[in-house]
Amino acid sequence: MQSLKRLVTSRRRDSLIRCKRNLSSLPINSSAADDLQNQVLVEDKASSRIAILNRPSSLNALNTNIGARLHELYASWEDDPNIGFVVMKGSGRAFCAGGDIVSLYHLINEGKIEECKDFFRTLYSFIYHLGTYLKPHVAILNGITMGGGAGISIPGMFRLATGRTCWLYICYLVFATPETQIGFHPDAGASFHLSRLPGHLGEYLGLTGEKLGGAEMISCGLATHFSHTEKLPLIEEELGNLVTDDPSVIESTLEKYSDVAYPEKISALHRIEVLDKCFGHDTVEEIIDALESEASATNDAWCNSTLKKLKQASPLSLKVSLRSIREGRFQTLDQCLIREYRMSFHGISKQISNDFCEGVRAQVVDKDFSPKWEPPSLEKVSNDMVDQYFAPLSESEPNLELPTEQREAFN
Repeated sequence: MQSLKRLVTSRRRDSLIRCKRNLSSLPINSSAADDLQNQVLVEDKASSRIAILNRPSSLNALNTNIGARLHELYASWEDDPNIGFVVMKGSGRAFCAGGDIVSLYHLINEGKIEECKDFFRTLYSFIYHLGTYLKPHVAILNGITMGGGAGISIPGMFRLATGRTCWLYICYLVFATPETQIGFHPDAGASFHLSRLPGHLGEYLGLTGEKLGGAEMISCGLATHFSHTEKLPLIEEELGNLVTDDPSVIESTLEKYSDVAYPEKISALHRIEVLDKCFGHDTVEEIIDALESEASATNDAWCNSTLKKLKQASPLSLKVSLRSIREGRFQTLDQCLIREYRMSFHGISKQISNDFCEGVRAQVVDKDFSPKWEPPSLEKVSNDMVDQYFAPLSESEPNLELPTEQREAFN
């Protein structure tokens, strides 16, 4: 066991060095003292550490610095025998709204593609680290949790959803994967997690970017526990007083304050039979045809709302995302992350389409909410365009490097 731990430590140290190298190559200006250290705060507890994402004005959006800082902290805590478990939460009204897409938008338009790649490499490396973490991990999903926010929480052992949580791609208080609405694809390991949801719920969430509340998250397995928000101070206090590295002790504390929650009547989870019938088809075109037939026969508001979301999304992103989720069913987390890294690189390169920058411009920067997708319709999205997203990178472009030998050692 000790030799295995030494192997893990060595692999992670190499990964951490790469993260630091990526970070050190970025220009640091006065605002980047945005206080770099303060973007992730740390609270020391009896036998645990709390990592607090601390960019509340940006809904704790992730950047390269946060990814590298988390990687460094988690590696040091994993090696510390006095630390039994780790907790992650966000400051303000969000857990984490995903990647800082506005910064990525400006970097791409300034031609700083290498800095964008550093971001994806650093983030994906941390997500893999969390997926193989040797100590219990509790993510407190209180508030908006989107895209990469799901990526840095779901691989951990425990996910506590609250009455404020919405998984957006997945309200207001959000858990979601909204990438197709900005011309991108579910990333940060999303193709792995979405593909493992019941039936074809993952395709529905990934293509529409629909929101899930905390009750829905616990119902479909995205969260392990659910508690009302007002109980959080009690939960955090009790977790902070624990002296343990035993997952069962941590779980007992979470269960002590757990509440029973049921999805609202309007939830898609109450339409799972229709959802599976429509989203189980092989192509986006067939999914839309099935929804239109269902809407015509039943005049169901859910069908009409779902169709509207699909027709607002990038046609290319819809096809790429569907294929990604379907491939994720047959891949491990590390395989999904490596593939999604390639897809992300192709998505920001503008060599296939400018949809990502156009989507961010329309939805977040200019906020005219009228993106001009390229191509503008599903019928104009060729199979070749979709294939290019999944193609290997050129010989001059390194793939995402993950210490996958660790996982093999555990299996």
